[in-house]
Amino acid sequence: MQNRNGKAGVYLLFLITGLILGVVGGTEIVKALGKRFTSPFGGPVTRVQQGPVSERGAQCPGASSQDLASARENAIVRATKMVSPCVVGIVVTQMQLVRRTYGSDEFFDFFFGPELMPRVKEIERMGSGFVFCKEGYILTNFHVVEGAQKLFVTFSNGGQIEGKVIGVDPQTDLAVLSAKGPNYSCVKLGDSDTLLIGEWAIAIGNPFGFFINDAHPTVTVGVISAVDRNFAPSEGVYYQGMIQTDAAINQGNSGGPLVDAKGEVIGINTFIFTGSDSYRGSIGIGFAIPIDRAKRVAREIIAYGKRRPIYTGISVQDLNRSIALALGYDRTDGVVISEIAKNSPGEAAGLKRGDIILQMGNRHIHSSGDIEGVFLDYFVGDSVTVLYFRKGKSQSARIVLNEYHAAR
Repeated sequence: MQNRNGKAGVYLLFLITGLILGVVGGTEIVKALGKRFTSPFGGPVTRVQQGPVSERGAQCPGASSQDLASARENAIVRATKMVSPCVVGIVVTQMQLVRRTYGSDEFFDFFFGPELMPRVKEIERMGSGFVFCKEGYILTNFHVVEGAQKLFVTFSNGGQIEGKVIGVDPQTDLAVLSAKGPNYSCVKLGDSDTLLIGEWAIAIGNPFGFFINDAHPTVTVGVISAVDRNFAPSEGVYYQGMIQTDAAINQGNSGGPLVDAKGEVIGINTFIFTGSDSYRGSIGIGFAIPIDRAKRVAREIIAYGKRRPIYTGISVQDLNRSIALALGYDRTDGVVISEIAKNSPGEAAGLKRGDIILQMGNRHIHSSGDIEGVFLDYFVGDSVTVLYFRKGKSQSARIVLNEYHAAR
């Protein structure tokens, strides 16, 4: 009996020793497997050491908050920061004629009729503009300030100042305003002659600064879709050499700057094509006046209070088949000089009645409507090269442009 008890004690000792060794060995095996194991989807999964966690969530492996902030602040963000403080909202008060019906409660309408007793009311229009020099001069569209009785300028910091129209150029749809105050932040004007199709374009406007508490400008982004877009004259306005962009230009953004990725103003947002008469929003077809033209118009207006009209002394008419054949010309492109004034710049250049003008500057002339468009980028004192046809051959002349005076 004693022998049996001894054997049982030995067996129990071996059992306890085996359990202890199994637990220790199993623990080490589990640790080893925990360092590297196989995913149920087939690929090995390696444990990644976690980085610090920010207040706003877990951080990407290997990236610091400084790296993320730097990645977010791209060229568009930097350009917007440069230009936005210089963009203003413009609210214009105009007087509009109102014709009331006999159903109104106006006493005199009953006796004299609304046509004999017209009424006027104040209406407000809004647009955008931007400060382009420290003295407080602002560029915008003429159609934004046309007929203004009063106008207020709202800055991005919320300040509002009554503005003044210094001068306008209806043909190019440009206007220069002034707002008295300390030195202002101003934009850097770029070069619209060097634009690249497909480069970034940023449209900035401030149409709501007068009406809401937040006066910061709005920003839309696209690309330069095309350059040198020409449109037929409309109500005395010549939209020639326009910049096309798909950056949204919505109502109230007219007059605001079109900016490149360097933060330089390359154009003035002016008008859009819309889907229909019932839908006035952007469909990605917007147009801006080139800044190179606007710079010269602004300088002219600041110096003279207006854009001085140029004088060539030349009157032209469109060609038809019979006139062209009579002059020995086998096409109908171009315009024929019908009259030329004595002692005029045109006469001084050697041009004569009956000459057919084919090109002025770098623009081909197809009809008399093209002539006015040519002179959008020429000013008093400039000279323009004219290519013309006379007696079977093409010739060229250079006209020095004078200022037009009504006394002539």
